Order: sequence, then C-alpha cells, then structure tokens
Amino acid sequence: MKQLDKINNLNDLKKLDLTAKKELANEIREFLIEKVSQNGGHLASNLGIVELTVSLCDVFDFNEDKIVFDVGHQSYVYKILTGRKDKFDTLRKYKGLRGFPYKKESPYDYFETGHSSTSISATIGMARARDLQHKDYNIIAVIGDGAIASGMAFEAINDIGYNKTKLIIILNDNGMSISSNVGGLSSYLSRLSLNERYIKLKNKIKYCLDDTKIGTISFNLLSRIKDGIRKTLVPSKYFEDMGLTYIGPIDGHNIKEIEKVLKRAKKIDGPVIIHTVTKKGKGYQFAEENPEKYHGVSSFNKEYGVLSSGKKTYSAAFGRALTTIASHNKKVVAITAAMQDGVGLEKFAKKYPDRYFDVGISEEHAVTLAAGMSVSNIKPVFAVYSTFLQRGFDQIVHDVCMQNSPVVFAIDRAGLVGSDGETHQGILDLSYLSIIPNMTIISPKCISELEILLKWAVKQKFPIALRYPRGGDYLEMKPLKEIKYGKWEYITKGRNLTIIATGKMVQKACQIISEYDLDITLINATFIKPLDIDALKKIVKDNDNVLTLEDNLINGGLGHNILLALNNLNYQGQIKILGFNDKFIEQGSIEELYTQEQLDNPSIKEEIDKLLK
Repeated sequence: MKQLDKINNLNDLKKLDLTAKKELANEIREFLIEKVSQNGGHLASNLGIVELTVSLCDVFDFNEDKIVFDVGHQSYVYKILTGRKDKFDTLRKYKGLRGFPYKKESPYDYFETGHSSTSISATIGMARARDLQHKDYNIIAVIGDGAIASGMAFEAINDIGYNKTKLIIILNDNGMSISSNVGGLSSYLSRLSLNERYIKLKNKIKYCLDDTKIGTISFNLLSRIKDGIRKTLVPSKYFEDMGLTYIGPIDGHNIKEIEKVLKRAKKIDGPVIIHTVTKKGKGYQFAEENPEKYHGVSSFNKEYGVLSSGKKTYSAAFGRALTTIASHNKKVVAITAAMQDGVGLEKFAKKYPDRYFDVGISEEHAVTLAAGMSVSNIKPVFAVYSTFLQRGFDQIVHDVCMQNSPVVFAIDRAGLVGSDGETHQGILDLSYLSIIPNMTIISPKCISELEILLKWAVKQKFPIALRYPRGGDYLEMKPLKEIKYGKWEYITKGRNLTIIATGKMVQKACQIISEYDLDITLINATFIKPLDIDALKKIVKDNDNVLTLEDNLINGGLGHNILLALNNLNYQGQIKILGFNDKFIEQGSIEELYTQEQLDNPSIKEEIDKLLK
C-alpha cells in the first residue's frame, strides 16, 4: 500500500517514520505531476516544497497552529495533506478545488493569498490577535526568495523585528545554490543558536553581567564577536540586525534536518526566520531544467512535457510589437515585475538587455521607476497583469497621472482569466483607472490591432493604459486604419439599437449580430477614456436604445461612465449595462464564467431582444 493512500488527514501523517515520510514525498510528486498535467496549475513551485510541507505538517498541529503560504499557489501539497487529495481531479475547475488557499474550502486555510508578499504582514496580525486573547499556538509564514524582496515584506520584517512578536517565518529559497551555503560550519552555527542549553546559558550570562558596567561591556563584546563570525560565514546578519533570529540555510529537501530545526524554533520566544534552500521543479526533469516554463501551466502530456501550442496570443503579440517598436525608437524601454515570460518580453529582454528592467515583485516601485524615466526623456512601457497593477494604484495617481507623465501601461490579462480564480480575474482595472485624471484608456478589439495601438501610445505625451485580455481571438477582424484621439469605430450601422462594446467583447457582439442577422449598430469603444461624446450625441439625436458590453465590473466601468455622459446629454432612451456584478468572480473556464454571469451569447441576445421591443 502506498504511503499517500494512508494519508486522509494530518493525524495519519504523524504516524509515519522518517523512511515512510521520504516515500510519501516521492509519491506526492508523482501525484502532483499526474493531476497538474491533466488540469493545469502551478507545478514547479509545488514540486519544490514537498519535503518542507511534509515536515511542517508533521511538526505542527494545524488544528490549532496556523500557517499562511505566500502567493498561495504553492499550497497544493498542504491541500493534499489536509484531507483534499481526493478532490484533485477538480483542481482549478468550475466549482472545484481552488488553486489557492480558500477559507470556504477548508478550515485549514486560514488566510486567502493570491498576490505576493502578504504572508508576513498577515501572520503578524494573526499573532498579535493571538497574544491579545492570551492564547498559545504557533503561527507560520511561508514566503519565497522573490516575494521577501518586495516592499511590503520589508515593512513587515521591520515591524516584527522591532516589536518582537513571536512568529516563525520560513524563507523558501529556490533561487540560490545549496552547495555553497549548506556545510558543516553553517549547520553547527544553526544548531548552536537553537540549542536549548545555549539559549538558557546565554540568558543567564546576560542576567549576571548586566548588573555591572564591565559585565555589560563584556557581554556586548562577546555578542559582537559572535555576530562578526556569523556575518562572515552565513547570510544572517541582515535579519539579525532587523531583530529576527536567523537559522540556516538548511536543505529544504532533508526532512530530518527540517524537522529538527522546526521543533527547536517553536521554543524561541520571538520572531524567527528559517532559511530553507529548495529546488524548484524537483523530481520532474522538464520542470527542473525550465522552472519558469512550468510555473503555471495548462494541461500537458507528462511524458513529453509542455509543448508550444503555436496559438496567437495577445501577450506574444505585445512582445513582438514592442520589440519592433524599440528597433525604431531607442528611447523605448520595457519594465516588468518578475513576469518576463508571462507578459511576452522574452525576445525583448534578449535583444535589448540594456533597455529591459525586471524589478522583481515590486509593482509600486515599477510604476514610479517608469515615472522617473518618463520625465528624463525615456519612454517606459510597464507590462503587467491587470490584477497586479492594483498594487501600484497610489503611484499611478501621484507619480504618473498627477504629473501627466507619459508612461504606457500594457495591461495584460484584463477581464476574465479563468481557472486562477478570484485573485487573478482582471475585472477592476477600468473602474480604478477611469477615476484618475489625465489617464487615457484604450483597448484593441483583436490581436492585429494591438500593435497599431501600441505604436500610437508610445508617441503620446500623457499616461496611457493599453488594456488587452488573456489568450487569443474568437474571430478575425480588420484592425483600425487610423486612430483619432477619443474617437470610436463603427463596425456596423443599423436601426433602433446601438451596442457599445470594448476590447474582446466587440468580437462577442459581432458573433451575435452575424448569427442572428441583426440590423443594429455596433460601436467599438477603442477609447474607454475619454468617451466619444460626438458618438453619444448622435445616439441621443437618433433616440436609439443602448446596450453596453464590457469584461469589467459594472460599477465604475465603461457602461457606468456612458450612462453618466448620456444623462448629461438629456438622453431619453433605454440603456442596459452588461458587465460583472459587484462581486469577485470564482474560477472556471472563461466560457463557464460568462454563462454564470449572463455574458454568454444567448444571454446577451435576450437583452438585445428586450431593448428592440
């Protein structure tokens, strides 16, 4: 019988000896490869964290102790060990097992994480709530080497180091060579700093020496000598200077070593950071050799690995277009926040390495960096997922738009993204960008129009958000031939009803008009801000009913702003705004979610019929 078959809850794991836990780790990897190859998901990060998660679930009691996985896509192993392995056939599917922690899914998911660098702040809050209620349990944050470099993580570390809140931080470092950092002396120093007798002796010496001036001098001298040795030999000094006890680096695939450290760390009264070194993609050759490619994947053949689909996507089209534009304009630079492959900048980075800037998981910094470049006669293009740009909202307002700086925001994954669920659906950007003065928002109706809009955008002298969806097109369309600021495009002209759609939703409208042979007007709102007031005046004059169509929240979106504008023009007709209601959208295929939200073609046709009547 396989070890994994024995695991139905956390208590089952605690019955296994070390040999059985090693077997379990190998079986979990096989299980992950099998399930993710079928459903898609985040593979490389989960393969790298298997032994660490097994050790955490063995040493701690998560019926009382609490854990928060940063970003959250590395929680698959934790889900398996907390009674959810039988649901993995539904992973990331509509109404199925979430790809991220989800409180409604399990009592073991204590905090929902989908964006990076939140775990330390969240667990500090949980720890202080524990202390205020005079309770005694452990709280653990698991954070990666990329996430811990972000500004929010730095702020949290500064807080906890000063206030000395009891907390265990696991630094899962899958970007560092283990051989150069894990050795006998490093292990010895880690064991020494955790040894109970050492801790008691250190405290007794300090107690005895503190009462005298010479004693204080002696203790401080001994501390400086110890700190000097550690600073020279292991990368601990930064964290210790911030007020945390640093342990490591340790081999994140050595269950025996990890559990020994975790058991001792539990007894330290204060913040502890345990530096574990792991290999992303461990156990699956394709993922080990190319971990970025296997970070987030669609379904694939596990025997051959992920193969290129050859499908035209907006991300790839953006990358090609920006590379071409940069060849003619040496002032154009590209900025990304640790998403080179995701936003299609691989070729740009290779061709123009001196004009390519990856700032890591620091969207706030990326926005203000772009603002600084723009006022210095450089043309920055910040390529970022819609859901991640939210993190830089204040910087967009204060550093870009208030100064009317000519930054181009290439907003990828706008609208529904599908199986990544609530944390990644890009359904807020039109709402939060539209309220900012000086911001211009545009969107291509098809892939072939993206390059045309991007070429136009980099020539302008004001902030521009260029918004486009994930994936490819529904149907081929002819791109715009000419761009006039603030002007919309008439796709069809008919009677009685005008549909105003934007972005990929123009394609849905075209499908419906063609399928049902409708004699109505369809407008492509290339400019979401500003609105085409002349086009709206014509609608008022003709007294046409209006249906607006967008893949954004209705509240604050395109339709909302069109309604306000029509009201100011004393519009007397009927208007129906179609978009997403005031809620976060769960995971599922994009078509399933369109149906759920009544934005599928039949549902849109019903609304058209009502207005035509």
